[in-house]
Parts: sequence; C-alpha cells; structure tokens
Amino acid sequence: MTDTEAPRAAGGESPRPDREFTVKERTQTQLILRRFLRHRAAMASLVVLLLIVVWAFVGPHLWHYSYGTYTPDNSQPPSADHPFGTNSSGYDSYAQVMRGTQTSLKIAVMIALGSTLIGSVWGAVAGFYRGPVDAVMMRIADLVLTLPLLAIALVISGRTGGSWYWIAVVIAGLTWAYVSRVVRSTVLSLREKEFIEAARALGSSDTRIIFRHLLPNSLGPIIVNATILVATGILTETALSFLSFGVQPPDTSLGLLVAQAQTAVDTRPWLFYIPGFFIIAIALTINFIGDGLRDAFDPRQQRVRQ
Repeated sequence: MTDTEAPRAAGGESPRPDREFTVKERTQTQLILRRFLRHRAAMASLVVLLLIVVWAFVGPHLWHYSYGTYTPDNSQPPSADHPFGTNSSGYDSYAQVMRGTQTSLKIAVMIALGSTLIGSVWGAVAGFYRGPVDAVMMRIADLVLTLPLLAIALVISGRTGGSWYWIAVVIAGLTWAYVSRVVRSTVLSLREKEFIEAARALGSSDTRIIFRHLLPNSLGPIIVNATILVATGILTETALSFLSFGVQPPDTSLGLLVAQAQTAVDTRPWLFYIPGFFIIAIALTINFIGDGLRDAFDPRQQRVRQ
C-alpha cells in the first residue's frame, strides 16, 4: 500500500470526513411564523377566509346585479343567471349575500379592533400599577362582564337606527372587558422581568414602559383574543339582526338575510341556508385561525434555535 492510499476502515469502506452541521439561527418571530404555517387547519382556514373576503369586497364590482336592484325574476331557484336564486321581491340573492358578508365582516372586524384596543390598554394600565388603581379598574371591568350582552345590545341598537357602524361600537363597548382580563394577567408577570427593571433604571416613563415594552410583549394573547372577538362579533350581529335589532333595510347583512328567510325555509331553502352557511364558514375559519395562533404563540415553545 502506497503512502497516497487511504487506509480502509473495518468492512472495507473508506472512512468519510467529519461533516460540519450548521443550524440557522431563528428569531422568535420566525419561530412563531413557522409554527403557524405548519398548522394545517389554520392555514386552510386562512385561505378560505381570504377567498371569502376577496369575494365579498371585490365580487360586487364585477357582478351584473346590485344588492338593491329589483329583477323581474321573483322567487326563482338557483340558476346560471342567479346562482343563489332570488327572493320574493326579485332581489338577486347572490348580490345580497355578497353585500351581507361584506357588512358582517366590517362589523366583526371593527368589534375586534375596538374591543382589543380598549381592553389591551385598560388591562395593561391596571396590571402595571396594581394596588388601588388595579382594584378600581378591574371592578369596572367585572361590572361590564356581568352585563347581559345581547339584552343591552338590543336596547342600544334599537336607538341607533340599525347602522352597522353603531352596532359595532355598541358590541365593542360590551366585550372589551374580556381582553382586559387576559392582558392584565400577562402584564402582572411581565412587570417583574429584568427588562422592565432595566427600563426603569434608564429613566423610562410609565407610559413608555406600558406602550413600548409591556404591550408589545403581550402581543400573542392579544392577537389570539382578537381573532376570537371577530367570530363573536359575527355571531352577535347575526343574533341582533335575527331579532330585528341589527342592520336594517335597504342595507343587509348575513344575519338579516337569515332572519328574512326564516319563513321560507320549506319553500325556498336557498334563501335561508346559503347565508347561514357563510356565517358558519366565517366563524369556523376564524376559530381555527385562532387555534393556530394560540399554538404558535405558546410560550413553552418560544426558544431561539442556534
């Protein structure tokens, strides 16, 4: 055997040089996004929800009927010209369901944004200051939690003229306390961390600590609760419209379409079940997205890999 020949390992195989393994460093944001993308139900739900949103907001500009336009085809079943049929007044149900989905989504998103904004700030302030401030603020939140949501919303919505904007404001004003409770509990644990002590030592004001340190680090629970509030908003608006205290004609919503078609379930079922299907689809997809976000933000998995 010459000097240039490599020695043979046992079994007649040449030894392979040591491999160098490198693992890419990932930030917390990358880990959260990676876990969310691996959640199949959440990703499928996100795709379905995006398709519904695009259909509801872009579709009316491309469809040849408007939700408020009469047609001579009264009480027609689904056909090529009217995919969702028509009602007894001749309105095209396809155009009305698009408009109803658009209105219901606007109400639900505004409820989620309003409740999340108020509840997050309320809970963060209460958790940061603790003591008498926390006691007073949380008693107010407890009072809001004890109010019967549907009953109060019925009374107030009946005085606002059925505007989708005011319906969203009323419901948001009655649901923010749920978010405040979650954010407060998160802030109570965060305020004792070393980075908060460092911020105090550097002279940061209370306002800066709350809005630049505590709230950004509470983003996980806030986002999860926001998705839950979207589904809650859809269902609450549906209940109000079903009881004739929600969106009023000539505008429409999914809840109003279901309420108007309740007497036609046996004779014209498409008028009842199609908007009902969209209500269920939106609520389910948002709940699955919320589950995916909850798993992605799980603090037990938040470790930076190197």
